[in-house]
Amino acid sequence: MKKDFLWGGSTAANQYEGGYLQGGKGLSIADVEKGADQYSPREIHTYVHPDEYYPSHEGVDFYHHWKEDIDLFAEMGFSCFRLSINWPRIFPKGDEEEPNEEGLLFYDRIFDELLAKGIQPVVTISHYETPLYLVQKYGSWRNRKLIDFYLRFCKVIFKRYLNKVKYWMTFNEINETMNQKQPYHQAGIVYDEGENHNEVKVIASHNMMVASAKAVKLGHEMSPDFKIGCMIQYPTTYAKTCNPLDVLARREHMQPNYYYMDVMCRGRYTNLCTSYLKKLGVDFKISKEDELALQEGTVDYIGFSYYFSSVAEMKDGRLVVERKNPYVSNSDWGWPIDPIGLRVALNEMYDRYQIPLFIVENGLGAVDTINETGEIIDDYRISYLGKHIDEMKKAIDEDEVDVIGYSCWGPIDIVSVGTGEMKKRYGFIYVDKDDRGNGTMKRLKKKSFGWYRKVIASNGADTSND
Repeated sequence: MKKDFLWGGSTAANQYEGGYLQGGKGLSIADVEKGADQYSPREIHTYVHPDEYYPSHEGVDFYHHWKEDIDLFAEMGFSCFRLSINWPRIFPKGDEEEPNEEGLLFYDRIFDELLAKGIQPVVTISHYETPLYLVQKYGSWRNRKLIDFYLRFCKVIFKRYLNKVKYWMTFNEINETMNQKQPYHQAGIVYDEGENHNEVKVIASHNMMVASAKAVKLGHEMSPDFKIGCMIQYPTTYAKTCNPLDVLARREHMQPNYYYMDVMCRGRYTNLCTSYLKKLGVDFKISKEDELALQEGTVDYIGFSYYFSSVAEMKDGRLVVERKNPYVSNSDWGWPIDPIGLRVALNEMYDRYQIPLFIVENGLGAVDTINETGEIIDDYRISYLGKHIDEMKKAIDEDEVDVIGYSCWGPIDIVSVGTGEMKKRYGFIYVDKDDRGNGTMKRLKKKSFGWYRKVIASNGADTSND
């Protein structure tokens, strides 16, 4: 393990920050999304209903607890902390000419405090916080005008935090734009009646990838020290059997994920991409201008999330993907727990792209309880993370994969993006808040807090649960 390996944790403003409409902030797409549970989808509104509960409005109130939280991260020994800059906190509607100074000052304070504690900020530029106004007036990323709005946002934050932020990522889990039936979080897409869904996804994805490429070029022009990556969700997938059709099924399932990485890492639509467009039935032509932009704006690294693996097979002529694997166990939310899958993911991506990788999300969502002595004994989380870190080390030390760092998801309990719940907890730090927003927001260290501090202090050498 390299001595400068980055250890830390990751969050997103829409799940963590709170400060709803404070400091001049406008509405994001998250601010009109109700909470739900693992068995029902989150309801999306067109405006804020006064009698409804929206988890993003308060998150776990990092907006007011940032100093306390950063102190706790520093106590664990973090060398990096991933967060997102809430787009409508800087441009409340998204299409303004001038930014909101109060929003910029908020992040100045955050970055200054992190740096004072020896913690490197890792910033996601767009993490499911597209300004709601851009969705309602312009149709979100269907519209190429968003490229310019996004670049204006990038130019402002690149310039403002030139000497405070080195690591950036353009869009969170951009590949989920294609993988989701309705990519609301990823691209702010709400379908109009009669729209071709595949066509909308392709156009929105292209505009986002062009925006990403232009942001990379802009960032490099402004600072040669900037490291700007993409961010994808990597779903390690196995063929269910050695039947050649299942091997092809595995490739088919992975194709939309490589679609984005090929464009953002290689700077062009490869044969994998163009053949995928044919499968989607979308006749999409790329302009010479966009081709050049993609070539000039390839990313410096791949940031990715890894939580579970899947199994693919071809059944009666159609692709079937399951999260059932007899060789691994499952979490309380039905997600396979597959540490070796992380090693597989690291090798697959590094073999294919030969650029540094950054694990920016990995974690276990679970129900945590406070016992009679006031402790939270989360041995299940320690086991999960320890095994994944061990496999990461094998990829680095034995397979010689270049990994920048490990930033686990949710170092502190935050709102679940998929369900809007609080009971699905990931953190080393417990936050006193329930699924309806009740609680004191008091922070409490779990057993895993001390364990992760030991892991970091040993640079990953000691993952034991003593």
